[in-house]
Amino acid sequence: MIRLHEYQAKRVFLSYGISVPTGYVAFSPDDAWKIALEIGPPVVLKAQIHAGGRGLAGGVKIARTADEAKEIASQILGKRMVTAQTGPEGIVVKRLLVEEAVNIDKEIYFSIVVDRRRCKPAIVASPAGGMEIEEIAKLHPEQIITEPIEPIAGIMPYQIRRLCDFLGFNNNREEATHIFTTLYRIFVEKDCRLVETNPLVLCKDGSLIAIDAKMSIDEDALFRQKDMARLWDITQSDPSELEAQKHKLSFVRLNGNIGCMVNGAGLSMATMDLIKLHGGEPANFLDVGGRATPETIAKGFEIILNDPSVRAILINIFGGIVRCDRVAEGIIKAVRQVKVNVPVVIRLAGTNREEAMDILKKAPFKFSVMDDLNEAAKEVVKLAKGV
Repeated sequence: MIRLHEYQAKRVFLSYGISVPTGYVAFSPDDAWKIALEIGPPVVLKAQIHAGGRGLAGGVKIARTADEAKEIASQILGKRMVTAQTGPEGIVVKRLLVEEAVNIDKEIYFSIVVDRRRCKPAIVASPAGGMEIEEIAKLHPEQIITEPIEPIAGIMPYQIRRLCDFLGFNNNREEATHIFTTLYRIFVEKDCRLVETNPLVLCKDGSLIAIDAKMSIDEDALFRQKDMARLWDITQSDPSELEAQKHKLSFVRLNGNIGCMVNGAGLSMATMDLIKLHGGEPANFLDVGGRATPETIAKGFEIILNDPSVRAILINIFGGIVRCDRVAEGIIKAVRQVKVNVPVVIRLAGTNREEAMDILKKAPFKFSVMDDLNEAAKEVVKLAKGV
């Protein structure tokens, strides 16, 4: 999934005719000072990172003068910002959006997401804008409306009427209708997984402006979304995930201490579920797919061990496309290439499993070789806890 910065998403919104505040990107305090002079204060300075909760973390501030904008920019730029979505390591702020302040009368939350349960897009909206949707769901669930959209039909007029009534757009129905239908058009035409504006504001003069914008693009559609792919800021991505992509491995870093190397997304999810069931916490999702060669296994070890929190590794391979004995040989070759200084639990099943088990048991390295996945999960949790 490719995320856009707020300023990038706003440029897309503006190209489709949705009103956004006038603003420009600053990479230095002097940039912020010049932009504030050009726009005219007051201005809002917003840290550009791929995470929500920036306001609470001090990443969104108002400047009344150009000099104040320069001072605020010097405080935010280069700062490692920690929010609920970044994790404790945070993200370094390398750019700011400096834009005109808007005279707000009312704030609305509006998004279009992929509803995986219904297998179709869905609108999620709330009159409690300005808050994260998770907070709205927790504190005011009655203030959320969800409208599933049939992809062939698109947004229906009765859904627009229902949304306008729920959100309180009695005198702005025409403009609200334009924004809702246009955001859905962006969602479809740009192959999005998420389009969000939080908040969409009703100004004192009666106009509607999207003063925040988020877009996430389906990475499987980048072959036809070349313009969106060029907007990807790789500095916002986990280096280990980027390294895994180079080697065609599916990797997602998590917050636990048990490294997982599995082939197949479904088996990976089941493996992580079992680790959780037995009281452990997965440190990653790593799917080597059908490419469980010595090279990919070595790279998998390297990527997993780049995380200093990893205390043990579970390898769970089903030998369907790839033979288990070749996987076993690959593991031994990989361990010779990469210094593995944590316990390794291995469970193999499928073609040539018996030969693979014999290879691993005779190996010059100490592995915990298990026959049963449930027992393997129990064992790796014990080892991670130092038992």
